[in-house]
Amino acid sequence: MIVMDLCCERDHRFEGWFASTDAFDSQCASGLLSCPVCGTGKIQRLPSAPYVQTRSAARELPAPASNSTPAAEAPLPAAAVEMLKSVLRQAARKAEDVGDRFPDEARRMHYGETGTRSIRGAASRDELGELIEEGIMVLPVPPEDDLH
Repeated sequence: MIVMDLCCERDHRFEGWFASTDAFDSQCASGLLSCPVCGTGKIQRLPSAPYVQTRSAARELPAPASNSTPAAEAPLPAAAVEMLKSVLRQAARKAEDVGDRFPDEARRMHYGETGTRSIRGAASRDELGELIEEGIMVLPVPPEDDLH
């Protein structure tokens, strides 16, 4: 599952979750996507970069100021964040662990050299950036000790 930053023709920004970039392209071409704010079907994908949050980085984040964040950008409630983390971890447990070969395996699938499948593994920030630049969508999963 990949998360894409999307935008409608009226500049409403939102996220969409898709099985692949092909799934997004197919749904967009078929007119199956619409803006959750205004309902328009003219949707485009925005450039995005992976965000890998470490436990130490989470402790360093400042608390949001009250009434300073627009509703569309307000942080998710803690229960929703935990539910998303749980879903991502469950998906990671079911994925094949390719370890340090993650960037190579992701490329092989993207370029059709091997069949697609759910994989997980390790990659540096630079490697993640290179995958994104090549159009290969990746989704960092919050760390958990018992994924193995």
